[in-house]
Amino acid sequence: MPDSVYKVIELIGTSSDSWEKAAANAVGQAAKTLRDLRIAEVVKLDMQLDEKGNVESYRAKLNVSFKFEGS
Repeated sequence: MPDSVYKVIELIGTSSDSWEKAAANAVGQAAKTLRDLRIAEVVKLDMQLDEKGNVESYRAKLNVSFKFEGS
């Protein structure tokens, strides 16, 4: 296996349904423009609340790695 280099970016996905969907939304959007996605690590989960304390949306912060293709 040849040596490889990977780049890591931070993404935040949101969903009105769940943290799982928030994470999947972030990865799905990234996959539209990045190739060779390798690992998605959830590093933080939080929720956005309305003025009454009800959950408006779920947020998932992820570190996503993909193969770096230098010139």
